[in-house]
Amino acid sequence: MDIWIIQDGEKTGPVHDFEIRRKIESGDLSADTPAWHEGLAGWTSLGKIALFEHEFELPSETTDAPATQDPREESQPANPKPPLPTEKPALIRRFWARWFDLYLFAGFWWITMWAVGRDIEATLQNAWIILFQYIPWFIMETFLLHRFGTTPGKWLLGLRVTNNDGSLLTLSGATQRSMRVLCLGIGFGWGILPIVCQTMAFFTTKRLGQTLWDKAGGHCVTTAPLHPLRLTALVFLFFAAIQLQMIVVSPYIIEATIKTFPSLKEQFEENPPWHLPKNSKS
Repeated sequence: MDIWIIQDGEKTGPVHDFEIRRKIESGDLSADTPAWHEGLAGWTSLGKIALFEHEFELPSETTDAPATQDPREESQPANPKPPLPTEKPALIRRFWARWFDLYLFAGFWWITMWAVGRDIEATLQNAWIILFQYIPWFIMETFLLHRFGTTPGKWLLGLRVTNNDGSLLTLSGATQRSMRVLCLGIGFGWGILPIVCQTMAFFTTKRLGQTLWDKAGGHCVTTAPLHPLRLTALVFLFFAAIQLQMIVVSPYIIEATIKTFPSLKEQFEENPPWHLPKNSKS
């Protein structure tokens, strides 16, 4: 998680939370150091932030006021602190992380359907199966967010989902977030609904600074620097997932296309884009 701090009167950040812990251990930062991360309403002492509360032994607060306190001090405003930093919602990263996860799941889902001998053509024509095919993924996503705060796509792109105080989502909170994304974020992945939902989500997030599902649940998405090896792995796995899906599905899409446009039959026969799986129709 990225943190901003005020040290020696100057605002510094973003600083990753592990670097903050290192500075705490070395004594460079104290429990009273003002800090902020996305989701907090204002600057807060490091010792009162959930991520670092165990790094300090906070002394008990006393209510005894100094006997010789100048009453004029009460009327003097506190020194103004720097304005809160703003963090971009990382829309591009979040878009690709979301669809990487969905395509990765879909690739394994379709290859599994073919491996167990399911009728792929009948499956493609069953509107209910197509409508609810991503529900198993969002169930898995719920547990991943609850346990680790990330998913394969988010991890590869340096994204992490937490509550506004930096803690991991509860199982209930993760479930609600995943269901909101399923309905409002991708429209169940059905037909043109994903395009409509993603477009609406883009403009809503640009206006609010947060997605509807994060704002409603009190969550935030933090970013870490992109790692070249992870980015390379994401590109490779994304392509592989699309290949898996199309190897199974494309023969039936081609067959349906030929029925609709017979003139394309000869072109597909001369240059077949995919090898037909064994249990597909010839």
